[in-house]
Parts: sequence; structure tokens; C-alpha cells
Amino acid sequence: MPHRWCICAGERSVSCGVAVDVLIHQREAWRPTSTGRLIHRVVAGTRLHVFRPEEPTVESAVRRPERALWVLHPRGAALDEARAELEPAGPGPQVVLLDGSWREAATMIRAAERWGRLVNLPMTGPSRYRLRGQLEAGHYSTVEALLFLLAALGESAAHAGLERQFELHVYAGLRARGDKAGAEAFLATTRLAEEMPEMLAELNRRRARDDN
Repeated sequence: MPHRWCICAGERSVSCGVAVDVLIHQREAWRPTSTGRLIHRVVAGTRLHVFRPEEPTVESAVRRPERALWVLHPRGAALDEARAELEPAGPGPQVVLLDGSWREAATMIRAAERWGRLVNLPMTGPSRYRLRGQLEAGHYSTVEALLFLLAALGESAAHAGLERQFELHVYAGLRARGDKAGAEAFLATTRLAEEMPEMLAELNRRRARDDN
């Protein structure tokens, strides 16, 4: 992010009962709009694995032996079916998120689908990821997939904390592009003004030669 729109001061750590691993395509790793990198920065304990097609990531580098491993994917089993297999008193699942374009994710799933159970989330409504257009209805960003999972698992505090970080990421990204109208329209759908007023004030503080 350009220094003018840096949001590091607004980062807040988010803790949850899910162990998160992000498998990020090597091309996505350099994209500033990546929400997989956002998850790695703010969700406590998240591990980031860079996927290179010529040297695919191996299961042993990702698996956490003490947890059931879920790979979030539309071809997977229903969430309730996967939850029923968890030990009642055991730890939450390990969740692998694929971060990249839909074409890149199709390459990554061929390596990741053998690691554990594919799980399909009950995701509805339009994507709020205004920094990229989704190819079709029902497509969501990586962080939105995690938000749906946290909501489904009853992790309300973690969901709220991650949602604020996602919204701040989108808002600052739109401002960095000079899309002030789009940013303000998006801001109206969030609680950022209530929960992060100082951060917003700093982002909107007028600087010398500031045209945005």
C-alpha cells in the first residue's frame, strides 16, 4: 500500500479456535490486494505457504497433526457433515485457504485435495471485495470465505474483528486508487466510523499536494 494509505496503525490481532493455513499462489504473493496476506497479518497463528507450480507444496509442510484438516472448496462436503466428524472435546479444525485467482486456485487444489477433507461453506449474498471483480455470483475473496466459516462455527468475536480488518483493507485500497466516491459508498456499509474513528481521521487528513 502506498505510504499515504498505510493501515498498519489500524491492524488488530484476531484470535479464533480454528488453525488457519493460507496456500498462496506465487503470483498472488506480490499482489497488494491479496486478502490471504491480510489473514496472515492479523489472524493469530496463521501460516503462509507460497505455492509454486514447478515445486508444489507438500502435505508435511502444511499439516498440523493434532487437528482435522479441512480444505475449503466448492466441491467439498457440507460443513455440518465435516463438523460431525470432529471430536466433541477436541481442538477446532485446521483450515487450508487457497489464495489466488480462480485459475490459480484450480491448480493449487490438485495438490491440496489429498491433504484432508474438502469442505463447502454455506456462502450467500454478493461479495463485498470491491478491489476486484468476481467472475460470477457465488465467488468470494479468501478472507470472505474465512469470515463465512467463523460465522458458521459461532466465532462471533473473531468474525467481528476480522470483518473490521477486511473493511479497512478495502476502504484504503479504494482510496489508494483515487476512487473516493466508491470508498465512501463502501464505508457507509461498515462500522469503521464507529469503531475506528481515529484511523479514518488519519487516513482522511489532508496532506500537502494531496489530490485524493
